[in-house]
Amino acid sequence: MAVFDDRSCALGEGPLWHPLRQQLYWFDILKNELLTRGTTGAETTQFDRTVTAAGWIDADTLLIASESGFLTHSLTTGQNTDVASIEADQSATRSNDGRADPWGGFWIGTMARDAKPQAGAIYRYYRGEVRQLFPLLTIPNAICFAPDGLYAYFTDTPTKIIQRQPLDQSHGWPKGEPEPLINLRDTPWIPDGAVTDADGNIWNAQWGGHRVAAYSPKGTFLHEIRQPAAQTTCPAFGAPWDGGRGGFPARRKPDGEQRPSRQTDLTTLYCTSAADGVTSDHLTQYPGAGQTFATPDVAQGRPEYQVIL
Repeated sequence: MAVFDDRSCALGEGPLWHPLRQQLYWFDILKNELLTRGTTGAETTQFDRTVTAAGWIDADTLLIASESGFLTHSLTTGQNTDVASIEADQSATRSNDGRADPWGGFWIGTMARDAKPQAGAIYRYYRGEVRQLFPLLTIPNAICFAPDGLYAYFTDTPTKIIQRQPLDQSHGWPKGEPEPLINLRDTPWIPDGAVTDADGNIWNAQWGGHRVAAYSPKGTFLHEIRQPAAQTTCPAFGAPWDGGRGGFPARRKPDGEQRPSRQTDLTTLYCTSAADGVTSDHLTQYPGAGQTFATPDVAQGRPEYQVIL
């Protein structure tokens, strides 16, 4: 494990490995910022509203979830264009965790800024349409999808249960009711953001736990990746962070041949974290609070799905 980016986010969230740009993007929710680190170093884009999660549309455009809905953001010009509204008339709520699905849709959770119980929901944006999927949630998190598209996963963090939701294979809308898959109620672990790997394992950042935990598709705990920050928020798989970008050297197979292209070699686990609410005593012991971390050779990830407007 290494520090990928040492900027301390108040609430780091929503890491996205852009498969075309080969670059990690993430957010500091409480500062209205989109962050990245590429060949030219660290970059920050300031927004005029809360922004929390993103998907990629093409090489130069992101779909970004904000406090009032979805917008497209040009990575080349910085131009923002509103696409669809979500709770735009509710100033007390904002977006939270989200991710693109296999059909090119985008799931996003909302929550009260003060985490008022049952003030949030999960929505899906799909080809111009927004539908509310699950109402009366408090802190929706862990939105991710099985590699075969059969299931979506999500949690309402205070319940400490990660749910599995069957999906209609023709268009990706939920069918039937969600069912509990991972029950953390009798543990100290608090589920936050999550991502799946190529084998369908679920990697869940656990707030206050100093870790990202892996679970099988059946919900069985497999192992953990320890993190220097207690308040881990969301993981993402990306390509190795090589020396040309200021980090891990390019890796080779044991026989000396180059590994697959960086497009498929998504074996590094990136994880965001939060410094908000961390005491000075804790910061003295764990100065990495709010930083973004990278752990090589964790598992084989999958490219994030493309958003289709």
